[in-house]
Amino acid sequence: MVATGNRHKVEEIKAILSDLPITVRSLAEFPGAPEVVEDGATYRENALKKARAAAKHTGKPALADDTGLEVDVLGGQPGLYAARFAGEGCTFQDNVRKLLLLLEGVPSDQRGARFVCVIALVEPSGREQVVEGELRGRITESQAGRGGFGYDPVFYVPEAGKTLAELTAGEKNRISHRGRALDKAKGIILAR
Repeated sequence: MVATGNRHKVEEIKAILSDLPITVRSLAEFPGAPEVVEDGATYRENALKKARAAAKHTGKPALADDTGLEVDVLGGQPGLYAARFAGEGCTFQDNVRKLLLLLEGVPSDQRGARFVCVIALVEPSGREQVVEGELRGRITESQAGRGGFGYDPVFYVPEAGKTLAELTAGEKNRISHRGRALDKAKGIILAR
């Protein structure tokens, strides 16, 4: 059970876990799921909070992630607030525009950043495990690519020579922060 309302995340997670002998279901398939306020001080706290609520509501093993973008020159911002960086109710584009505006005039070699993904796995029995994935890169000066979502069009991955949005879904899933965290989670899922 994937504890998120973000359909893009659900699709990525389903694709990355597709080689496992499990059925991945979305929180949307369970009416009446409680709205979880992500008010934790860390990615770990938020991921656990969401996974606990989902496991309790559905009676199924739950997986939840909290993901952030940390830009070096911005002191780690937007961090935990990446999804609502431009304010409550903002769009992906609003967030990207705000980020590019804040980085206007910053040289390419000073635009280092990292995506962090923390995944919590919670069983209805209360057993909990947490894994993390990271992807380093830099923020471009303009958007490139049509794939992915969120900050993908401005997150350049040196090892790929492209932004995340320029990669195919398969390429992105192999190297992304979420893909790296889910690779660690696969062993835990299979061992349960």
